[in-house]
Amino acid sequence: MGILTITLNPAVDLETRTPELVPGDKLRCTPPRVDPGGGGINVARAIHVLGGQARAAVAVGGPVGTGLVERLRAAGHDVAPLPSPGETRQNLSVIEEDTGAQYRFIFPGPDWRASDLDAALEALLPLVRPGDFVVLSGSVPPGLEPWALRDLARALKAAGGAVVVDTSGAPLAEIARAGLGLKVLRMDQVEAEELVGRKLASAEDTADVGSDLVASGAAEIAILARGAEGSVLVTSTERWFAPAAHVPVVSVTGAGDSFVAGATLALSRDMALQDVLCWGSCAASAAVTTEATELCDPDLFRVILSDCKAEPI
Repeated sequence: MGILTITLNPAVDLETRTPELVPGDKLRCTPPRVDPGGGGINVARAIHVLGGQARAAVAVGGPVGTGLVERLRAAGHDVAPLPSPGETRQNLSVIEEDTGAQYRFIFPGPDWRASDLDAALEALLPLVRPGDFVVLSGSVPPGLEPWALRDLARALKAAGGAVVVDTSGAPLAEIARAGLGLKVLRMDQVEAEELVGRKLASAEDTADVGSDLVASGAAEIAILARGAEGSVLVTSTERWFAPAAHVPVVSVTGAGDSFVAGATLALSRDMALQDVLCWGSCAASAAVTTEATELCDPDLFRVILSDCKAEPI
């Protein structure tokens, strides 16, 4: 089965360094590193790193959007551009060399209207083949209501996709209570606690939330991360916990996208659920050892995967 990732609010990420951030001065910076960014793009890139293939459907506009598509294709990715109502955004990360501190400036994408989402969906639905894993990941474009992602997920499922959703905030709440029967609904601990309105003190507490989500019809598989502790995977018949690997942390940015990549790739290969959880967990652990835009380290992934032991919970 194939994998299609969707990014409605992509970005071109610029990273540079300067000795010290001083107000009012002209700050001489290093040549910027330029990377395509956005949840679905990152998932597709990480799947590629892990030895799989995914098609990346990306809403792009203007010269920045054209450049983003060209960079992805030059790196060997299969890209399907979707219409966007405006210029693709850029983000800026500045590392202060004297302290090692990183300053991340995140810009909004273009404003969308409901008609813009309809146009993107019209271009998107022909890309969905029955049984394909369809990954919705990342932020919702400005201007869209929180339920827009819910309606998009419903349409993708109706087209035959096995829909995987990784989002947060109001869009997550809308999707969690809609009873869509997604293939996978993933969230981190903070998102899960916000969703249920209480602290989740143990992995068992987290697994109980996953069981409730599955029982409500939100998804066949609920995956809930517990940060450095590990992650939980729950279905109607199985509950698994996989501890996170003990690795040096350079940046947690991209860990969630790498998790989704590993887990989705394993699902597409029809692996056992405990192996799906290990693939996701180890991809995330391999990601935190790299700079933010590099995603998971494939060599480290293979090493820690050999030691991963998911346990029933």
